Amino acid sequence: MTTLALHTARLRLEPYTPDDEEEFVALFQDTRVSRWMGEGPQTEADDRALFGRIFSKVYAQDLFDVWAVRHEGRFIGHAEIKPSPDVDGQEIVYALATAGWGQGFGTEIAEALTGYGFGTLGLTEVHATVAAENTASLALLGRIGFRHVRDTVEDDGSTTRVLTRSAASDPTGSATRDTAGAGQPR
Repeated sequence: MTTLALHTARLRLEPYTPDDEEEFVALFQDTRVSRWMGEGPQTEADDRALFGRIFSKVYAQDLFDVWAVRHEGRFIGHAEIKPSPDVDGQEIVYALATAGWGQGFGTEIAEALTGYGFGTLGLTEVHATVAAENTASLALLGRIGFRHVRDTVEDDGSTTRVLTRSAASDPTGSATRDTAGAGQPR
């Protein structure tokens, strides 16, 4: 499984290159973004180590797909779809630089990842986990057909919402047709 480049109407999702390290670290060091990611904000050294593992582990062992997201050739975000024991299936993960907020890019990324999961990976369900306080991401995923299935209380007392989108009940039909090319390999 080699990570393929994907495209949407305005975005390209491409495998990372070593030259992306500074932009990746800057994205994850922005606490407005990283507060919603995994364990939350990490040290710069931890984010650099995470970037290194994309090459030394994820790509090297073909574990799952991870992309740099670009708009007009500029790095604007991060995307992945990966197995997750938390959802007992494949989970989409994305982060968008604040300069790209409010432009519909998050929707394009989530649709591309979901379409890739249904079409290329042949999944019947795609999942997402979102902090209950992250109302923007919850609203975005709800608009594109994800449904809340359960809550998980984390060790710190916070709540994570588990959302699922099923290929069988896909309201947009993007699991079977793709008129804009979203999520199509290139």
